[in-house]
Amino acid sequence: MAASTVGTIIEWYDFALYGAASALVINELFFPTAGPVIGTLAAFATFAVGFFARPLGGVVIGHYGDRLGRKPALIFTVVLMGLSTVLIGLLPTYEQIGVWAPALLVLLRLLQGFGAGAELAGAITYIAEYTPASKRAFYTAIPNGATAAGLLLATGAFSIISFLPEEQLLSWGWRLPFVASVVILLVAIFIRQRLQESPAFREELSEGEDPPRLPVREVLADRPRDVLCGFLSVSGHNANAYVLNTFALSYITATLGLAQGVGLLALFVAAGAGIICAPLFSMLADRIGRRPVFIGGATFIALFAFPFFYLLDTKSPALVVLAMTLGYGIGFGATSGAQGAFLSELFETRYRYTGISLARELNGVAIAGPTPFIAAALVALAGGSPWFVAIYVIFCQSSRSSASFTPEGSTHPSRIPSKNSATRAWSAVSGEQANEDPRRPTSSVVVRRTESTPRASRKAGDQFEVKLCLAGP
Repeated sequence: MAASTVGTIIEWYDFALYGAASALVINELFFPTAGPVIGTLAAFATFAVGFFARPLGGVVIGHYGDRLGRKPALIFTVVLMGLSTVLIGLLPTYEQIGVWAPALLVLLRLLQGFGAGAELAGAITYIAEYTPASKRAFYTAIPNGATAAGLLLATGAFSIISFLPEEQLLSWGWRLPFVASVVILLVAIFIRQRLQESPAFREELSEGEDPPRLPVREVLADRPRDVLCGFLSVSGHNANAYVLNTFALSYITATLGLAQGVGLLALFVAAGAGIICAPLFSMLADRIGRRPVFIGGATFIALFAFPFFYLLDTKSPALVVLAMTLGYGIGFGATSGAQGAFLSELFETRYRYTGISLARELNGVAIAGPTPFIAAALVALAGGSPWFVAIYVIFCQSSRSSASFTPEGSTHPSRIPSKNSATRAWSAVSGEQANEDPRRPTSSVVVRRTESTPRASRKAGDQFEVKLCLAGP
């Protein structure tokens, strides 16, 4: 659990750190020739760039995670992310090397995004394959909650350096949180080197299952509907999260004119609420199901979109903190609490890592990465008014209803049996002699296990229905 969680903390420390920097200092350091609005948009564009590399990283690293094992993939992701973050802190600025500064910044953001594309998916996959279905939402919510821990650390780091005089902040102070991430990186490498493979992956290997030759092709051929469902299910979560943890900082300081410390304090308190609330909502998801918690969180975010900006526009520090805390504690907490179990139960072991990465990170390109840029552009378009942003957030929540496409409690098979094990299963059920001669055609049999009782009332000893799905020879 610790090994999975510490990498996710690094991922979100890295991204939240850059999100805070892009809202507060990146425009002045790397785009000084642009005006305030264009500079902010350019800074948010470099933030979005990292997300364009995430699907590729998710597919490539997920490919090896599904073929070679979860452990090597998880070690690689944390090293790539951590080193990229440290190097961002060592970059020369536009004043020192001109246009090469933003060019190198974009390159490091791409590398950071490539590693991050498989980090949270790998952590969710690894934990899901260790935990029983009755507690899967709780345990898979821990790395999701750890995203808020990374955000809290990043916000705390920037809150501390924000007390520096502006000249020192822009010359060397902004570098400290990036370079300091090397400490978390070393701890993460130390812990992950001691990982063992997940039981589900070891079982797959021990029974002679051939790993998929190209997991991405297989998951898209076998489960296109589930990839789409996973993609849509995280849209509202991503829109809410990146309005809160990235765009809101810029809006509070640049548009409302409040001190940087107000926005950072609000985000710090909000992240703490997210850490507490995500596990609480996950326990509810284990009891009443993933779908009600998912949809309930999306409904709250949609209903709170206009009140959120109304509270910010009061310019009262206390109400700003309250708005951010409610958005993160309830909105983020509910959607994070149900997300891990929901996504992990869409795909089999043989391509679960790739499937989760693909669903999450394609949405990152479409929604998460562009959201701060879109929100800033909408505010500029509306002459400083945030109401178009509220409408955008509400629109993104509508896709969360995709969670209802997957029947509650119908967990997909943890793995696909080989032809021989499948035909033996058919023999056990039907009493007919199975054909195991590889030279002769045979019907393919896939054994699917589905829970016969609702998740909330499931007990030890419950019986399960076995479904045999036959295909012609």
